[in-house]
Amino acid sequence: MNIIKNTRKKCPLIHCITNYVTVNDVANIVLACGASPIMADEIKEVSDMQTICNALVINIGTLNERTVESMIEAGKTANKLGHPVVLDPVGAGATPYRSEVVKRLLDEVSFDVIKGNISEIKAIVFNSNKTKGVDASSLDLVTMDNLDETIEFTKKLSKITGSIIAITGPIDVICDDNKAYYCLNGTKNMGKITGTGCMAAGVTASYLVSNLDNKLEAVAMSIAAVGLAGEISEKKALGTGSLHIGLIDAISNLTDEELSKGLQLYER
Repeated sequence: MNIIKNTRKKCPLIHCITNYVTVNDVANIVLACGASPIMADEIKEVSDMQTICNALVINIGTLNERTVESMIEAGKTANKLGHPVVLDPVGAGATPYRSEVVKRLLDEVSFDVIKGNISEIKAIVFNSNKTKGVDASSLDLVTMDNLDETIEFTKKLSKITGSIIAITGPIDVICDDNKAYYCLNGTKNMGKITGTGCMAAGVTASYLVSNLDNKLEAVAMSIAAVGLAGEISEKKALGTGSLHIGLIDAISNLTDEELSKGLQLYER
């Protein structure tokens, strides 16, 4: 599939309401994968902004009441226009307020993709509080031993929400209610960089809106591409700083052929 080529050819405009810790990284990774970012969160303009964009990313990493209203307004407009919407429920379950916001978002906006670590995804379903800040709890991590159980749970969540679910971690799980993939691309050191998950949401929206005929595969390839980019970067990196910059470099240079060759993506 020409997931990357299609993205570069179409150069979609991606509206990102994301957190201020990683806003620059998300903008740069969207540019690197061949799309174009708009980072607008003022409620007076988010609806108008969405009318000129092709997709929307909502990331709740640094929550405040002002941007929550903007997220909902932009999400409703994107739904009306038929634009793909990606939710990154960063830190869901860490505090009652964060869980309340996620619930409200799910009640008021339809999401094409919900992408998060396993603790964040479980918090959406079970209202659990195992989330370790924005990181997954070690008690929740997906392993080959619990992979089938995780896939079954994720498919059920996909059916309930109508969303493709992408669980990121040492083993990534990407599925809709019928079909599942798991991915082994990535490196442990990616967890030492702030924003790799946020960046993955930007890549996901970019690849997804450019490949609407193959939604699940586009999402799976997005997650795999970020993992593979981390692997490529780590071979040259001197530390986490250069690993960070190298990841963006790797995405900017990645081709469909290289992705296909380095892919560790399996159907289950």
